[in-house]
Amino acid sequence: MGFGSYDESEQGDQDTDIDEDGAVNVHENDHDGEISFDSEADSDELIDQLQSMKDDE
Repeated sequence: MGFGSYDESEQGDQDTDIDEDGAVNVHENDHDGEISFDSEADSDELIDQLQSMKDDE
């Protein structure tokens, strides 16, 4: 067999069963709750910081 060749008889031997137990469950670690941040900065200061970061790009 050359590079890139395949044996057509092997094509029928492929395992096409899907292992659902091995699949990733993206909702396995979902959490319900709240998050809050305390900051001494007011809205104007935060907006100025955001604008500064955008200007740096």
